[in-house]
Amino acid sequence: MTNIEQIEGLLFIAGDEGISVAEMSHATGFMRAAINTILDQIAKRHEESVDDPLCLLDNDGIYRLATKKELAGVIKRYFEAPLATNLSQASLEVLAITAYRQPVTRIDIDEIRGVSSTATLQKLVLRNLVEAHGRKDEPGRPILYRTTNYFLDYFGLNDISQLPPLPQAETLDEAQAETGDLFLAAFQDQLAGTTEDKEKHED
Repeated sequence: MTNIEQIEGLLFIAGDEGISVAEMSHATGFMRAAINTILDQIAKRHEESVDDPLCLLDNDGIYRLATKKELAGVIKRYFEAPLATNLSQASLEVLAITAYRQPVTRIDIDEIRGVSSTATLQKLVLRNLVEAHGRKDEPGRPILYRTTNYFLDYFGLNDISQLPPLPQAETLDEAQAETGDLFLAAFQDQLAGTTEDKEKHED
């Protein structure tokens, strides 16, 4: 694996929260001067390629990969698409973890799911099911996320306490590897019940 691949991989995983040169240096062991050179190479490659949809952003020393401004219209239409009754499994997983662990960081969600949740989380934020709620008091000050009032309305809940309880025999600390499935199963039960109630109401 090349040095550029390692740095660009970290940029991808960091998502919308971004990553600093110091954090990249800690993760890779590279000197900061070397990382700055690699970042310049990455930025130049994305900028010069006509078929590359990404660009590298630098906001006060925090670096992020983002889509180029020319794609704004396509991205906007994608995120504004009507919310389907049957949410994708990835969306359900992120919603469930956010609901039961809120406020929660994107990194915490990634650790539970074992994959990057950046795109799914952004889509849920734009669809008003999840919202940012301050920052966690730790290095990097990651954004905390929680569910919204629209989330409660969508799933027919009066408040978050009406979520189906998780089995008391297993907690996140006791069964980290199974937590994502645990959340998803409980949340899908709630979704199924909500759907049945809507059908009865329509009848």
